[in-house]
Amino acid sequence: MISNWHSMIIASLAGIPAITKPEEDGAEEHVVLLHGLGRTARSMSVIGWALEQEGYRVVNIGYPSTKGSISALADRAISKAVNLCGDAHRVHFVTHSMGGILLRHWMNENALPQAGRAVMLGPPNGGSEIVDAFCDWRSFRLLHGPAGRELTTREDRGPRRLSCCAPLETGIIAGTRSLNPLTSAFIRGANDGKVSVESAFSMPAQARLALPVSHTWMMLDQEVIAQTARFLRTGGFSN
Repeated sequence: MISNWHSMIIASLAGIPAITKPEEDGAEEHVVLLHGLGRTARSMSVIGWALEQEGYRVVNIGYPSTKGSISALADRAISKAVNLCGDAHRVHFVTHSMGGILLRHWMNENALPQAGRAVMLGPPNGGSEIVDAFCDWRSFRLLHGPAGRELTTREDRGPRRLSCCAPLETGIIAGTRSLNPLTSAFIRGANDGKVSVESAFSMPAQARLALPVSHTWMMLDQEVIAQTARFLRTGGFSN
């Protein structure tokens, strides 16, 4: 069971390496962490630390999220992470925001015989109305790069055109608390300030859960972490 929340925070502040290379042991279960747009691997350090306490080998992979297309970033980040897992018995994933879209793209293009489970945190599976509104602005292009512009709700070039993450069993956690009324004004229905619950849940999944957390900080939330660990263990969330 996940415990000692303050120790997780201290571990993160003390500096956990961006990539934790697993030991060469095929009997182990590994978890690949994928951060979101404009973030770094350090944003996933706390949840990675918690999952290590659960007995998983963690690969917390960093990638230049604003420097390429979703296709290019997925191939660069996930292929590297899976290689680091070696001959692991099972490979799981925990993604935040755009990291989930990278995973969908990669799973559409690649086979993963050791596929386990995946938990997506705040994924824009149906795209983002914020991207629709601002993707043509020069400042948006500079800040968010090619991949950011691809997170549109349009079916011809957004996440909607991707299939699900099969054969991974997938659980989705959506946030319902916004810290930014301005961005939420562009989003229909309950949202976390960046992604609507409807968008997050628009992909087929084994389980879905909405929690009162914001998009930016959900991966630090104790309940989110506990539910993530539960899904990786059991394939379901607790109510």
